[in-house]
Amino acid sequence: MLDYLHYVDSTAIVEVGAVIGLNTKIWHYSHICHDAKIGDNCIIGDNVYIGPDVQIGNGCKIQNNCFLPSGVILEDDVFLGPSVVFTNIIVPRAFIEKKDEFKTTLVLKGASIGANSTILSGLIIGNCAMIGAGSVVTRDIFPYAVAFGNPAREVGTINIDGDEITYYKED
Repeated sequence: MLDYLHYVDSTAIVEVGAVIGLNTKIWHYSHICHDAKIGDNCIIGDNVYIGPDVQIGNGCKIQNNCFLPSGVILEDDVFLGPSVVFTNIIVPRAFIEKKDEFKTTLVLKGASIGANSTILSGLIIGNCAMIGAGSVVTRDIFPYAVAFGNPAREVGTINIDGDEITYYKED
């Protein structure tokens, strides 16, 4: 569907009650659930799942195959590389209903998360933090931190533009 407010590819599903901001583009086979809120000027790549009540700020770029379940909040200008996965419960069980235990995960303004990273539930990723590709984030990440690995460890800092990285000295 193309209109003057936003673009939603004909193969995408946008459920009733979802709010899509101005100039936002939602590409092939993505699924936006009810009560999700997506800000202005966002790009949602192919095959992205955005769950109920997920909040996405303005200017976010979410690459192909990302999974954002209920409880995820992205502030403005967040970048998610391809196939980033968020979780929303600490101890899942298929045979026990635990929707009342969903945890909120907050990704603050300007943070970037690399391809194929997994973010465990209930964490805060700080402003302008940079998470390396393939990381498994199991703890909060400070603002302007560079972190990567499994589990992800902070290894340095990065400036707001992302063009200056200072690595911590190893002991």
